[in-house]
Amino acid sequence: MSATRMLVLGVVKLVGEAHGYVVRRELKSWSADSWANVQPGSIYHALKSLAKDGLLEPVGTEESDEGPARTTYRITAAGEHELDDLLAHALADATAGNDEVSAGVAMLNLVPRKQAVVLLRNRLAGLEGQLTPTRHGIASMPEMGKPAHVSELFRLWLVHLEGQVRWTRELIDRLEAGEYELRD
Repeated sequence: MSATRMLVLGVVKLVGEAHGYVVRRELKSWSADSWANVQPGSIYHALKSLAKDGLLEPVGTEESDEGPARTTYRITAAGEHELDDLLAHALADATAGNDEVSAGVAMLNLVPRKQAVVLLRNRLAGLEGQLTPTRHGIASMPEMGKPAHVSELFRLWLVHLEGQVRWTRELIDRLEAGEYELRD
């Protein structure tokens, strides 16, 4: 899964029609280059790749005094479906990477509130399911014959996991309280 694909599809959906510069400017305003490692080259590559895959369609080309001609795109029905799938994975799958989860949260306003809560509850269940084995890993480290300091990895993972559990619970609570404008 690519956070860049999700973000590019999402921005094009949000603005209706966009060329690379518009997508780049929007993502830069969100600092996506920092938290999702979205770079200008990856945006333009994603636009071309998404168009080739039939997820975006070109709707026009405009000449630019500042560089090459700009192709404007809009999302297709297949692109909408792909975006929904990417969002569902990012918000529901406990194994989704930080860049995917961050991109999913950035695009949360594209998901109906009830669906967002269901997806996040699935994520929460998966995260909570990882707590016991991670704690067990710390406790059983001496019997595993590993160097004692390796248990610090399990402690690090546990702290990250507990933080994700807490944040996911709190986000669910905020959504259920009606915070944020979502696609309802």
